[in-house]
Amino acid sequence: MARLGQEIARTFYRAAAFESRRRRAAQGLGLFAGLCFVWLYLWPMDAGRFLAGDASGEMLDRNGALLYAFLTPQDEWRIERELDQISPYLAQATKAVEDQRFGYHPGVDPVAVLRAAWQNMTQGRVVSGASTLAMQVVKLGYRRQAISCSKPVQAVQAMRLQAQSGRDEILRAYLNWAPYGGNLIGCEAASRRFFGKPAAELTVPEAALLAAIPKAPAVYSPFGDADKALQRRNFVLLRMKEEGYLSEAEYKWYAAEPLGARNHPFPKQAPHLAMRMADELEQGKTIHTTLDANIQREVERALQSVVRSTQGEITNAAAIVIDVSRAEILARAGSADFWDQRYDGQYDAARASRSPGSTLKPFVYALAMREQLLYSNETLFDGVWDQGRYHPENFDFEHRGLISASNALKDSLNIPAVTLLQRIGVAPAYEFMREAGVTTFTHSPEHYGLSLVLGGCEARLDELASAYCMLASLGVSRPLRVRVDSPATPTKRLLSRGVCVKLYEMLEQPLPGELFGLMAKTVHAAPRVCFKTGTSPGRRDAWCFVFNQHYVVGVWMGNNDSRPSKKLVGAESALPLAAQLFRSLPVQSKPVWPDAAGALRTVEVCALSGLPMTRWCLHTRNETFPREQYLNRLCDMHYPGGSGNVVEHWPGSPHGWDLASIGSPVVPDRESTQSDRREDLRILEPAAGAEYVFTGEDNGDRIRLRTSVDAQTSLDWYLNDRYLGRSAPQRPMLLSLTDGEHRLACMSADGIVQSVIFTVSAPTPAQQ
Repeated sequence: MARLGQEIARTFYRAAAFESRRRRAAQGLGLFAGLCFVWLYLWPMDAGRFLAGDASGEMLDRNGALLYAFLTPQDEWRIERELDQISPYLAQATKAVEDQRFGYHPGVDPVAVLRAAWQNMTQGRVVSGASTLAMQVVKLGYRRQAISCSKPVQAVQAMRLQAQSGRDEILRAYLNWAPYGGNLIGCEAASRRFFGKPAAELTVPEAALLAAIPKAPAVYSPFGDADKALQRRNFVLLRMKEEGYLSEAEYKWYAAEPLGARNHPFPKQAPHLAMRMADELEQGKTIHTTLDANIQREVERALQSVVRSTQGEITNAAAIVIDVSRAEILARAGSADFWDQRYDGQYDAARASRSPGSTLKPFVYALAMREQLLYSNETLFDGVWDQGRYHPENFDFEHRGLISASNALKDSLNIPAVTLLQRIGVAPAYEFMREAGVTTFTHSPEHYGLSLVLGGCEARLDELASAYCMLASLGVSRPLRVRVDSPATPTKRLLSRGVCVKLYEMLEQPLPGELFGLMAKTVHAAPRVCFKTGTSPGRRDAWCFVFNQHYVVGVWMGNNDSRPSKKLVGAESALPLAAQLFRSLPVQSKPVWPDAAGALRTVEVCALSGLPMTRWCLHTRNETFPREQYLNRLCDMHYPGGSGNVVEHWPGSPHGWDLASIGSPVVPDRESTQSDRREDLRILEPAAGAEYVFTGEDNGDRIRLRTSVDAQTSLDWYLNDRYLGRSAPQRPMLLSLTDGEHRLACMSADGIVQSVIFTVSAPTPAQQ
């Protein structure tokens, strides 16, 4: 018995030891499995494979509004948005119907798993699922990679993804990757297709419908069975009520609303610009432009409407709108209708080289003022130009005779413009336009000749608009920006502020239909504007540029094949369209007109010539000149005659017209029978014994040296026996005054010398 007891005891001991070892092994195995799970759970994962992917390229306006979108490489519409760009109603509806405990579980919902297992077991078939939003994001990610995965794999990856990315990222990914039928991926694409609006603007019933579709897009799409879509939407609204997102009254109200979905096109604004950026947009990039969607929409609508109203006489138009203060393009339309294949609407007329008509004239006038060769109100002559084979004419084939430079520019007269171009030279004007950004001059200055100022060259709408922006910016040239991320570029001053202020005055006119308004209104008068029209030779192009300190609006109208039309006149077709666009622009609070303070000074001028007066000018008036302009171009019309009279001398032709350099007339000698004798060399300015007092004004203490033979020959000048240089009929000599007594001498080519003595002194206290 004792032995038997011992054997039994040993058996129980061995059994107990085995059970202890088994228990320890199980605990170790459990611990190992737990450690493996923790390692798997916490080990970094490539979340991008589930959260990111190909997206539609987007071109956005300055405020983030969608202008144009491209399909993904998979030919899908998927426009990615952040959570703060999606209606909160959609987030609520999605959580209510897809994952009601989204804010609590770790990526897998145990309650949903047990509920689904019980329902499926009791029903004998799959009637309920337990997928969370995180699991669906994982499933969609694997599907994009063409990888199949089981529920357990989805569950593990979902927990890992949620632990390492966060709930907001999971929700954002789901809303951007959920399928909505056809090639619509993500809520933004679905919202724009079904409701024509961004997802941020979805109402409660609209959000409920979108939340209903991903369950079965083919079944619940509003483009399919509308009754099923409505039933599913109302189920989502019910779930939102049960989850506390809606009250009973709100639920009933929204459930009674119709679906309200229809097929909306995706935005396709500024298509020419989008095509230029297609390489980036097709790669799924987002490009932020300086365009304003509202202004762009109005420009495209207006161009299409105006061109249609011409009944085929004019088949195309282009326009550009610029914010002057930033040199940013607010709207740009390259044709009247991008999708019109009859007239090649995809041709970008804003970049086409066309004859600019008279639109270059303001730049020639501005350059002449900058180069000290024109005062804004000096008298020009609009008459018959006869120089060899070149016979320019005005648009109406009429002549105005004597006219101020300001009115000649305002009336867009051709002969005075040609006179000024001849005065400053074609080559300097050519180079100035290139400095202003015109790149289309493909020939030499000699090729264009004097026709350059009348449109005998090529120019582009966008480049001319940039040049007009320089004028509107008071002479500061900057490249136009159309992308927000464009690098800053250095500015360049091409014209002085004073010259541009005068140009504003010379070009100011009321827009069509506003003259009465300007006279009748005192509080809400139309804003002051400048404009310049242009018509190409043969009436093939009509142009207009309207500007002030706020905006530049440029318009071109014509036919892509250069077919002429009687309607292609700048003032008759392009101006009304440009005026319509300018009036539609938002009103800004800053001044529309430049402040002239400090930019101009008052000068007494001859009433006939408009040039700074001399002592022989009988009638004078006051005019304002740019402060930096010299007063070297004096009136050369009046000279003393016999018996104390004043002789008035006029040139006979607009060719070479310059009332500051006529050449003194021959005063008849009553005792001589030679009425055509050559004038003797005499120094007229400074006169012998003249006394000058310093003015202290900028460039005010300079005089133009004048003789009786300035229009006939070149002269060499000397001051106090020091050589100054040579003057010529078209190149006068200027002398800066210095204190003291001076001897000035000049010598003609045939050796005749004349000299005068004059003095310069500081002003006395009384004169100060």
